[in-house]
Amino acid sequence: MLIHPTIEKLQALKLTGMAKALEEQLQMPDLGALTFEERLGLLVDRETTERRNRKLRTSLKKAKLRLPASLEDIDYRTPRGLDKSLMLQLSSCQWIADHHNALITGPTGVGKSFVACALGHKACREGYRTLYFRLPRLLQELAMSRGDGRYGRVLANLARTDLLIIDDWGLTTLDDHGRRDILEILEDRYNVRSTVVTSQLPVSNWHEVIGDPTLADAILDRLVHNAYKINLKGESMRKKLKTLTEAGH
Repeated sequence: MLIHPTIEKLQALKLTGMAKALEEQLQMPDLGALTFEERLGLLVDRETTERRNRKLRTSLKKAKLRLPASLEDIDYRTPRGLDKSLMLQLSSCQWIADHHNALITGPTGVGKSFVACALGHKACREGYRTLYFRLPRLLQELAMSRGDGRYGRVLANLARTDLLIIDDWGLTTLDDHGRRDILEILEDRYNVRSTVVTSQLPVSNWHEVIGDPTLADAILDRLVHNAYKINLKGESMRKKLKTLTEAGH
């Protein structure tokens, strides 16, 4: 039996994993030792892996994470107040299933964005639709969409996102449009989706940078009370890496 037409048909059916696995099986010296069921099982396993990897690549591309971070790569040796047991708990993604939030605070360079992107990467691996924005870019996108008629669609897309990561919260005081945009986003997500926020400012200072006391109360009520809090401390990881690199030269 000619095998090449079968491989071409598998490729035409977009069963590329099975096609690759079949080609590899033909190169196996002990192929005859495998039963039909074993060979079929290997083909199906390869196709499943290929599809899972392809789905993950697509999810990560859509998420637009700032950093190629993963939970496995987090450095716990550097003392910066990162609770390993809490990160292990968050790695299950049950907090996303329960529609809880995560707030990551600390000085510049301690790894807030890395931890946030690592959580986003794990969410993508678990099949949750994820989206990353720096707050200034998010507000800019909303302002542009308000002008060209896409505002409702942008809000709807954010509302459908299982995990929204908002990085660099509190760099500047929000204006009135920004406050109302954030409230709209969080109102849509409250108790139905999860949000990660990173900020150099402690949560106790967020009321001030939001600006309007009434809107600040409404925003923080929807963001803070059901959130896991990660407060990082210590010196800048970027500064430390630079010092180590220079010492190596």
